Amino acid sequence: MTEKFLGPERTALITGSAKRLGAAVAYALAKKGVHLALHYNHSREAAEGLAESLETLGVRTALVQGDLADADAVKRIFHDAVAALGPIDILINNASIFPEDVLGEAARESVHKNVDINALAPMMLGQCLAAQQRNGVIINFLDTRIQDYDYKHVSYHLSKRMLYTLTRMQAVEYAPKIRVNGVAPGLVLPPAGKDETYLKDLASTNPLHSYGGPEDIVDAVLYLLDATFVTGQVLYVDGGRNLRGSMYA
Repeated sequence: MTEKFLGPERTALITGSAKRLGAAVAYALAKKGVHLALHYNHSREAAEGLAESLETLGVRTALVQGDLADADAVKRIFHDAVAALGPIDILINNASIFPEDVLGEAARESVHKNVDINALAPMMLGQCLAAQQRNGVIINFLDTRIQDYDYKHVSYHLSKRMLYTLTRMQAVEYAPKIRVNGVAPGLVLPPAGKDETYLKDLASTNPLHSYGGPEDIVDAVLYLLDATFVTGQVLYVDGGRNLRGSMYA
């Protein structure tokens, strides 16, 4: 049996790590002894607070700031993480933007910005990880609706579809040294400005008539990090929501 991947002295770079799912994953990895490069763009105070909390668990942290829409900044983010912690073993592409737009009104600029942040930044960070020529794991955060259609967020939807294809490409191109998988959340967190009522109101849209939480995403990430014979897969954490387009009405 292949030895598990996770363990003390591993290093991870998590994009968008200051809040929400990124922070939840950071805590879980820190509990495993993983040293963490915490990326943020504007949420410096939250990132600093997170780093302080994680260091009480005995791990080293580094804050790396940068705009993922800026190609030069993306490369610098990775290099800053390596300079602070050494070679990166784990890349979690969590950061994304989620603007509302519909097809008839979607602007070229919106599509470009979503693709830059939600797909091209993960591509470039993956290139940096692969260039280290060492074993590693990439996990890309997708969305359950890549199997369906999110007509209220067209630019976002296009970019996540692109990231899905990228995940499969990376899994082939970077094997056998690097495993690449995706996690596709469904109803696990309300959007900014919404509360738990948002999740309750939509619970009936999946077969389990329920909703999850950050701990469900964390469990998926931990599984994929240690699943040494799994690559190129997407783990849907969505109560079966991804089935709606083909089987579930």
